Amino acid sequence: MVKEKSPEDTHVVMSELVLPNDTNTLGNLMGGRLMHWMDIAAAIAAQKHCNCPVVTASVDNVSFNNPIKLGNLLTIEAKLTRSFNTSMEVYLQVWGEDLSAQYKYLTNEAYLTFVALDPNGRPRKVPAIKPVTEEEQHRYDGALRRRQLRLVLGGRMKAEDAGELKALFIKE
Repeated sequence: MVKEKSPEDTHVVMSELVLPNDTNTLGNLMGGRLMHWMDIAAAIAAQKHCNCPVVTASVDNVSFNNPIKLGNLLTIEAKLTRSFNTSMEVYLQVWGEDLSAQYKYLTNEAYLTFVALDPNGRPRKVPAIKPVTEEEQHRYDGALRRRQLRLVLGGRMKAEDAGELKALFIKE
């Protein structure tokens, strides 16, 4: 297993053209279809990092800021922010683009978490990730707090045990 990788090693860009079968009655991309494509792009980024099968463990808040219209191009960028023992957090940005008007706009951002699997379908260790840029370091630093929040909200960690998260609210 490789000791560490950089977030850029996991970078994925995926594009889709929004067709009639992808839209609702308002001519906008359906949220479920977008989430399906986001899950695929994020899973590819995670697999590029650990070189094994992965499963989705969690999806953080997905807010739909701008609709993506029928005929527009959708581009999803995914990149690992941090790896833990067997899990990996992936950051996604979703862009819509009206090609005829030459207008590109950010529609969504989200964090998804994946767990690496061994040949028996059990969680397995993943390589460490080493941030290179200032932005990568910022996302890496925030990943532990986001992880603790996910664990607390999922009932898998007590709030008082979430030290990094607690430090944001309580000054000791």
